Amino acid sequence: MQRSILVLTLLFPVAAESASAQTYPTKPLRIVTAEAGGSNDLVARIIAQALANNLGQQVIVDNRGQVIAPEVVARAQPDGYTLLLDSTTLWIGPLLRHITSYDAVRSFAPITLIASAPNLLVIHPLVPANSVKELIAHAKANPGRINYGSGPAGASNHLAAELFRSIADISIVRIAYKGGGPGLTALIGGEVQIMFPTVSSGMPHVKTSRLRALAVTSPQTSSFAPGVPTLANAGLAGAESSSVLGMFVPARTSATLISRLNQEILRTLNQQDVSEKLIANGTEIAGSTPQQFASAIQADIVRLGKVIRDAGITIE
Repeated sequence: MQRSILVLTLLFPVAAESASAQTYPTKPLRIVTAEAGGSNDLVARIIAQALANNLGQQVIVDNRGQVIAPEVVARAQPDGYTLLLDSTTLWIGPLLRHITSYDAVRSFAPITLIASAPNLLVIHPLVPANSVKELIAHAKANPGRINYGSGPAGASNHLAAELFRSIADISIVRIAYKGGGPGLTALIGGEVQIMFPTVSSGMPHVKTSRLRALAVTSPQTSSFAPGVPTLANAGLAGAESSSVLGMFVPARTSATLISRLNQEILRTLNQQDVSEKLIANGTEIAGSTPQQFASAIQADIVRLGKVIRDAGITIE
């Protein structure tokens, strides 16, 4: 009799969790993300609307800002009702700041990749290069005399350029701007010769011949940049990088709830109206298992962490 009671006691949490998952959700969900009006916010709202229809519960977008949003979710109850939509900044930010109130790996459980935004290696038309190989040769012949533009320290266009510089083993000089837009303006005007903007922001200038595209930084070619090779295909393996968006829940959220959320979000991403809106926003839809997402984060931390340390990149 005592053994039977013990077995029932041990099984009770599992049974309770299973029952809870079957009735989930019973109240509104909250997606915490960056400031209103940015790309993270736009993607969060597209997903929230469709997810609410699929789950039969309201899904609220809670804009807390890029720095505060992870802190809010890290402290939230691991009950599946508070989600975080964040970008590569979530796990790269701590490598730049050194001090955060959360651990980018231990404080969160990945649900799925949402979308990716690769960078585009573009050069001013007067640079005598029509390929990545020719650009590297030109840079090696002119060490320290070629400038690349970037946004603030740690921005995706900055880290992509530093990764390229490191793997290509060339000496190019960074010229920092307040954002990607001013950097692109400077590139078009000839103030700098190289930049790594997002594909969506760089391709319009390539189509008007104001810039020349040499490669995309994603592992595969981009539908937003037809005919442009990847860096690997252009002879520079290992320089791949993309800014990605993903969904997370607080650590210690049950595997059952994570699996349910993964299925529901992937279902949402596969809806035609959702995919069309995301593509119109210049993002390439991803989708993954929680395990695939966790592995991608770890690989990013290793690869970009070395670049950050070697280049001594920090932010306040």
